[in-house]
Amino acid sequence: MRGRAVPYGRRSLLVVALLLVVAGCSGDVSPRPPAPGRWVPRPGTAWQWQLDGRVDPRADVPVYDIDGFENGAGDVARLHRDGRRVICYVNAGAWEDFRPDRDAFPRSVRGGPNGWSGERWLDIRRLDVLRPLMERRLDMCRDKGFDAVEPDLLDGYLHDTGFPLEAAHQLAYNRMIARAAHERGLSVGLKNDLPQIPTLVGLFDFAVNEQCAEFEECERLAPFVRAGKAVFHVEYALAPADFCPQARRLGLSSMRKRPDLDTWRHPC
Repeated sequence: MRGRAVPYGRRSLLVVALLLVVAGCSGDVSPRPPAPGRWVPRPGTAWQWQLDGRVDPRADVPVYDIDGFENGAGDVARLHRDGRRVICYVNAGAWEDFRPDRDAFPRSVRGGPNGWSGERWLDIRRLDVLRPLMERRLDMCRDKGFDAVEPDLLDGYLHDTGFPLEAAHQLAYNRMIARAAHERGLSVGLKNDLPQIPTLVGLFDFAVNEQCAEFEECERLAPFVRAGKAVFHVEYALAPADFCPQARRLGLSSMRKRPDLDTWRHPC
């Protein structure tokens, strides 16, 4: 979310409980083994997250998460030659007026602004419209040689999007994204969406989280670690001394970043 994590811990406990009940009744609770050959990063794997411009390959870490549009096949190949795995960042929950495929999204699926310039929430209920658009983005990630995808904004139902989204809509959409990624040989990460982790952990290959320590939510990511899957985690406001001890205890892959997600990083 590039600094847009929802402070779930400040929401009504009743609302969260109801969301968990809905999610828990929808199946996919038990972890499933990945398909042969699909990459599943292990807990504690170090990473770099750079969404500000073209990738700088100098961070000595095994995993890079970079913007899928702003980086080409040559950038991915360079990282592969250096022994890195590479995750393709795409926005799956909001329309962006600066992307080359912006005109492919009809106005009917564009909702309210999400707080970032040029972005509007998508009506994720419209799988008939959004599935082919997202599949094209996943095709781009595959064709550029990425190993995995980070689909952002998989928690629109927790926001004021301009659409009456419910937990069931989000589950259907997130499952569609995960399955479409797997059909293309890509691993896929669950971005934030903490209430639905118990239901979705078996379908996603890793998690990406912002600010779970700041909002006292990191324990909720434990199902991924127990399943042998990495949790790639960042904090923006807290000092490393304030979150790294817990992160190490929980097996998270944690670091402090600036909200613009440039090259700077301070890992635990």
